[in-house]
Amino acid sequence: MSSSISNVAPPVENRRRFRLLDVVILAVVAAVCAYLVWRANTVLNYNWNWARVWPFILRYDEAKESWVPNLILIGLWTTIRIAIWSAIGAAIIGAVMGLARISQSLFFRLVAGSYVELVRNMPPLVFVFVVYFFLTSQIVPLIGIDVALRNASPATIATIEMLFGPARLLPAILSAILCMALFEGAYVTEIVRAGVQSIERGQWDASKAMALTRVQTLRLVVLPQAIQRTLPPLAGQFISLVKDTSIVSLISIQDLTFLGNEVAATTTRLFETWIIIAVLYFLLCWSLSLAFARLEARMGKYR
Repeated sequence: MSSSISNVAPPVENRRRFRLLDVVILAVVAAVCAYLVWRANTVLNYNWNWARVWPFILRYDEAKESWVPNLILIGLWTTIRIAIWSAIGAAIIGAVMGLARISQSLFFRLVAGSYVELVRNMPPLVFVFVVYFFLTSQIVPLIGIDVALRNASPATIATIEMLFGPARLLPAILSAILCMALFEGAYVTEIVRAGVQSIERGQWDASKAMALTRVQTLRLVVLPQAIQRTLPPLAGQFISLVKDTSIVSLISIQDLTFLGNEVAATTTRLFETWIIIAVLYFLLCWSLSLAFARLEARMGKYR
């Protein structure tokens, strides 16, 4: 009876109510924002002109007789593409290397450990430059992507542009995806390793008593529980990945940051442009936060 009572989860407190501390924090944030606007208007003598920036979000195409995305939305869509494919690559690399970190083979543990320590102890900007100029610049030509694109059918080109963006930029986009996947994969590796090692030893012993192999134990017993435990840190890592994609703008990838810089230089409207860019990044990351929170809540029901 006591064990059943101890397993009952405590009632969830209603977190939608505003408390005094919440009101104070919101007031402080509003005051800081008002102060920054006042500084820009008076001290910096900045003249706001949002009308110069709006056309770079949407423009009217007379040929199509409709509104079409302009540079900022094109960059946003490129950032989303890079983030999605990088997240898939980082998840695969992190899962493989995370399992290698706890492997019974010394060779696999050394390879995975060296990869993690090399990436985690290198500045991201330096890592992107090293991977881009010394690795992907050699691998991409060897694969023969340029030749394949020249011989591809119109349907294939259309599919590639839907998934990765303009076909002419495919080698650069793939290089950026590889850079981000390798960089974020090191952190996913440690999350996977910690999640698997957090499973109690009794789970392994019980699986062994049921004559399950190590692979079956991982697939049927350990990994389902580890996924539930690692979902919050994985969500945070993938959200960080979206923000980290701004680094690839330094290797001339036309993402949201790169094109935002172009718009700011063209319009000379620095504050307006970067505020819009910041809002778009915030909305993207906030949407992911809500999605992962909903997924975590649904998985918690089946725990």
